[in-house]
Amino acid sequence: MTQTQNKTLTIAEYREFCAQSDERYELVRGRLAKLTPPTWAHIFIADFLVGIFNAECARLQNGDRAIREGRQRTEENSARLPDVMVVSLRAIAPYLNEVALLENAARLVVEIVSPSSAREDYTDKLREYEAKGIQEYWIVDYEALGAGRYIGLPKAPTISIYSMVDEEYEVATFRACDRLVSAVFPTLELTADQVFAAAYPNGSGESP
Repeated sequence: MTQTQNKTLTIAEYREFCAQSDERYELVRGRLAKLTPPTWAHIFIADFLVGIFNAECARLQNGDRAIREGRQRTEENSARLPDVMVVSLRAIAPYLNEVALLENAARLVVEIVSPSSAREDYTDKLREYEAKGIQEYWIVDYEALGAGRYIGLPKAPTISIYSMVDEEYEVATFRACDRLVSAVFPTLELTADQVFAAAYPNGSGESP
């Protein structure tokens, strides 16, 4: 992520900027921050989770939808672009022809860790999503890029799920064949390894 300009923007100015730009930017305390392009593995994991979550939404008939490329307002002049969001269709229904910038809290957001995002995913974004009241925040660290204090030692691919309890996040970490435990999708049958395997669709453990 790279800061791109000195002028601070309001959320309304950011919304207008996004309507005119094909590039991916977040707004961080009023400053535009350009996102680095995702890898193929990153995209494959995000698409896999969108499919899994939407199957659960359909089964539960909860009126939610998992999406990519949506923006989440987190503070007065900050907005993030999570890799995956689970949103209420009722909440977005009045704004279908506007820039996809969610004002109220998403039900669930996912960040897939990359070398350029590792610090922020575990610190700034975590604090912002918690303060916003997002019920659940997943950090998918398939390359074990996070610091040991977040994913443990020895470091290994880890999914951290932060769940809102009494207005604060509590975290559980999952590796290998651990079944993921989600408050948003309580009957989800999915292991950490199944998510990590989505990064390598040829089954070799290496990028295609």
